[in-house]
Amino acid sequence: METRDRQLTPELFQPAGLGSQDAEKIAGPSIGFWGDAWRRLRKNRVALVSAALILVLIALAVLGPYLTPYTSDGQDLSRQFRGPSLSGFWFGTDNFGRSMFDRVWEGTRVSLYIAFLATALDLGIGMFYGAISAYNGGRIDNIMQRVVEVLVGIPNLVLIILLMLIFDPGILSITIAIAFTGWTSTARLIRGQVLRLKEQEFFLASRALGAGSPRLILKHLIPNVLYIVIITLMFTVPSAIFFEAFLSFIGLGIQVPDASLGALINEGAREMRFYPHLLVFPAIVLCLLTISFRLLGDGLRDALDPRMRK
Repeated sequence: METRDRQLTPELFQPAGLGSQDAEKIAGPSIGFWGDAWRRLRKNRVALVSAALILVLIALAVLGPYLTPYTSDGQDLSRQFRGPSLSGFWFGTDNFGRSMFDRVWEGTRVSLYIAFLATALDLGIGMFYGAISAYNGGRIDNIMQRVVEVLVGIPNLVLIILLMLIFDPGILSITIAIAFTGWTSTARLIRGQVLRLKEQEFFLASRALGAGSPRLILKHLIPNVLYIVIITLMFTVPSAIFFEAFLSFIGLGIQVPDASLGALINEGAREMRFYPHLLVFPAIVLCLLTISFRLLGDGLRDALDPRMRK
């Protein structure tokens, strides 16, 4: 009632009496691009849960083998094919009596190592190649893009099988094989972004003011394509994990007695009928990793890509 009965007087509508500098001052702290992206990402609960799950799986891949008194390669035929038990072997044992809990996390560590290394090579080569092609343009761009088109025209699996026949199966050969065929899509994506940035006013103005190539690349091109690299990273890692698992599943990847998620799934598939736990646990970890990375990638794309903002 007091608010309704309050009389409106001319004094209530007088200017605040601020100076010109205070009147134009922005109220509140500046958020910036990354601050705004983090604010948008925090609203995406699915992406945050996926990020937390990825961190948990990475922590288990590093620390998991040390949580039990057993080892991933410790054989004991007297305890072979034991089922999962909270009082003993949490994920059961395999045909050699080895702890599946230790082997699953050891395999997850190997798969993540291959995926991250292959992704780093993929993004490094693709970003460098695509940026040089777009920045120089003209004949150099045409020649470099013809090379990419030739590589894209060859099926990835054929190239990878040929490389695996040349090199002995192992972590390094699998990494090289995955990176050798994966960088072309990254190069095309970065090339398109650089071509778009070259036509922007800020880039043309900086070049007109005499900025050299190093400054244009470091100050304008790299910061403006960094968010694309982060988004691509989140989608490349699960693809590399899945491809490593596929190669190991068909016998071209990690060889026994070493373990990876694909190798464990391959071993478990042969015993699936009588001992399903050998297949279930590595398959669950593989699904959780690939799905979580893709969901986090979707969230980062919504938060970082300016075209996704309303």
